[in-house]
Amino acid sequence: MIHCRPKTKTYIALGLVVAILISGLIYFLNHFATQRSFGIAFYLIASVLLTLVILLLLVKMMAAYKFISIGKEKINIRLPLRGKNTSYSLEQVMLWDEEKVISNKREFKQLTIVFEDKDSFSLSNHEHINYDEFVNYLSKKIPKKNVNKIKKL
Repeated sequence: MIHCRPKTKTYIALGLVVAILISGLIYFLNHFATQRSFGIAFYLIASVLLTLVILLLLVKMMAAYKFISIGKEKINIRLPLRGKNTSYSLEQVMLWDEEKVISNKREFKQLTIVFEDKDSFSLSNHEHINYDEFVNYLSKKIPKKNVNKIKKL
């Protein structure tokens, strides 16, 4: 079985960014409560923007937190924050696609798999471990369902 889980470094980095943003929000609110050296519009805009960015980062972190295993002709998806476990056979895969983007001399890869029940999930090489092994397994077991192979036909 090949197990893909979120990279710890990614979540530590995002957690630090969220912590810095929360401390900035606390600073702005404390500054507003004690000194009020800026106009009220500045405090309102800064607090709303910081709150929105914090919420967007937290939602992104929670949505991407999943564990995926592949092997024995099955794909198991576990979403611990939703309490959901789903298992699919490889025959239930409708199609899969790997997108590659080169940016700043680094290659970013994202794998998207769509199942017959119209459910789908995505993996990326920068957010999950064992990404390359996962793609190699799909290439060996179900190469005909790759979008790039279908386009060539």
